[in-house]
Amino acid sequence: MDILIVAGIMVLIGFLVGFIAGKIWKDDRPIGVRGDYIVAVVVTVLAGVLEWLLLPEIGFSQTVTAIAVAIEPALLALLVLWLIRVAKRQ
Repeated sequence: MDILIVAGIMVLIGFLVGFIAGKIWKDDRPIGVRGDYIVAVVVTVLAGVLEWLLLPEIGFSQTVTAIAVAIEPALLALLVLWLIRVAKRQ
């Protein structure tokens, strides 16, 4: 049940990151608005769920895991969206 909650929260964070990406890079959406949202949601869900499952197995505490899951997937999604923009400019 915990994994479903984490995945749901990651979907919401993904939509938020897609929205924020539009504010950061105005008028620079090479894959479109829908593409930004899809990429952001997929990246945040994958990263968040993997971190939620793997970090406790490595030995990190629940507190560190929760902080990492709250911050890192959003930053990773922004990085991927930025890389897409850089690649499309080339």
